[in-house]
Amino acid sequence: MKDDRPMKHHSPPLRNFFDSKLPPESRLPAAGFSRRAFIAGATGTASALLANRLFGSPAGTSTKPDKKLEELGAVALTEARKQGATYADIRINRYRDQFSGYRLSPERGGTKTDEVPFVTDQQTFGFGVRVIVNGQWGFAASPFVTTEEIVRITGEAVSIAKANAVLQRTPVELAPTPSYIDRWVIPYDKDPFTVSMDEKLELIHNATLTIKKNTKVFSAFGALGFHAEDKYFASSEGSSIQQYIVQVYPFLEADAVDFKEGKSKSRSYQVAPLATGWEYVPKMNLGENAKRIADEVVEHLGAPPVKAGKKDLVLLPSHLCLTIHESIGHATELDRALGYEANYAGTTFVTPDKLGKLDYGSKLINVFGDRTTENGLSTVKYDDDGVKTTKFPIIENGVFVHYQTIRDQAHLIGEKESRGCCYADSWSSVPFQRMPNVWLAPGPEAATLNDLISGVDDGVLIEGTGSWSIDQQRYNFQFGGDAFWEIKGGKKGNMISQVAYQSKTTDFWHACDGIAGRSFWQQYGLTNDGKGEPAQTNAMSHGCAPSRFRGINVLMTD
Repeated sequence: MKDDRPMKHHSPPLRNFFDSKLPPESRLPAAGFSRRAFIAGATGTASALLANRLFGSPAGTSTKPDKKLEELGAVALTEARKQGATYADIRINRYRDQFSGYRLSPERGGTKTDEVPFVTDQQTFGFGVRVIVNGQWGFAASPFVTTEEIVRITGEAVSIAKANAVLQRTPVELAPTPSYIDRWVIPYDKDPFTVSMDEKLELIHNATLTIKKNTKVFSAFGALGFHAEDKYFASSEGSSIQQYIVQVYPFLEADAVDFKEGKSKSRSYQVAPLATGWEYVPKMNLGENAKRIADEVVEHLGAPPVKAGKKDLVLLPSHLCLTIHESIGHATELDRALGYEANYAGTTFVTPDKLGKLDYGSKLINVFGDRTTENGLSTVKYDDDGVKTTKFPIIENGVFVHYQTIRDQAHLIGEKESRGCCYADSWSSVPFQRMPNVWLAPGPEAATLNDLISGVDDGVLIEGTGSWSIDQQRYNFQFGGDAFWEIKGGKKGNMISQVAYQSKTTDFWHACDGIAGRSFWQQYGLTNDGKGEPAQTNAMSHGCAPSRFRGINVLMTD
């Protein structure tokens, strides 16, 4: 079984987020100072000032990109054309990541509680140029956003494309797309980066203190994460697009330890990360949920293990999001299906010959790829190919009908247009096919969570994400969770522990016989999904309502 978490993934969702996003050249040395460090620092300061001039003003009512960005973009496009490129684009991007919080744990060898705050606030800014010359791609990038550097880097991209053309015989073919001149900002009321750090730390400190008030809790962890992307895209086909997105990533965790028995358990409040503003933070009810998970982690520590066997499962959105991600999201990426993506977590059993034919699940299963849904972590108006994003079906009434695609893939499966799934995690990264928001449609409007539970004689209710593993073909898998409750005779019972379940992808989705209605539908997000070599990260949301699965193999596991 393949577990692709070690590089960059999402359990817990925030612990390694900022390290993974920060490029090596932006990390500070552990100690010491040199002339090179001084020059790099001065250059970084100048770069930050330029980024603020280009991206610093809010869009307001403007629907046009900043003129200075357009002028810089035109330099690359003109130079590429001069050097024989048949296509060119430039992305000028700034990324900012802020992470703050507290860890509360017993002082080593003492009785006091250590309260350790932490703050990181990091920014990276630069540009990347793509060209097609002699039918092949070339790409180059730089953190120095000047006219002279753009000319130089465009020349490098052209040279790389010419070298690639010697090795690659099949020319790149781009699906057509209209050109756009637009400026778009994700809807939000208050930019979280304008809120004082004191306010953020006080909020999360209070939440972790609430967790630690339970004397049986060993340690508490709480964090607020914020990610922003200022994006500018210009192409030789006439597009000029400026976009701004901001995402909010909250997290709370409680840990309990039984030293006599030599065991420990954790319980987290996995708040759905969303693309929105600071106004989302007060809606999280961090204090109320901090007390709840403190009580539940103590219950989890003393909970009996599950009795293994075939059981019915009722899976809540905070858990099912990861199962959707691994067994449908990654499985229906076209580059995996074609074998282009293999080194990082393998390919997929959903090969092109199954398109329109594969009976993926029960007729209740309707799954969509969607980069337009409100608050989705992968939501933008235009992708990194300059394609206007859409919502499209992946599975209809249980049948697999569409892959996720980008412009240079569509013709490989006989399609005429891209589905807008192109993304790069940095100005220095090559854009390629990444997962959009992938969500499962809700069931009948009147269906409730209690309806699903009442139909289960012997089963398990699972909340939150935990351990997981899936094979190189996205077919055989095993999932754990964050919290588990026994279901007996149609009623939710006490908490149980040591639960995991196993299945095959198509067997699992065929076992679904109930989905709650729209009022129970929630978006949960995965903030740190890894793919590619060199590895890139991506964030996306997976929405669903509580769902029921019959006769799944449940294991007792650690």
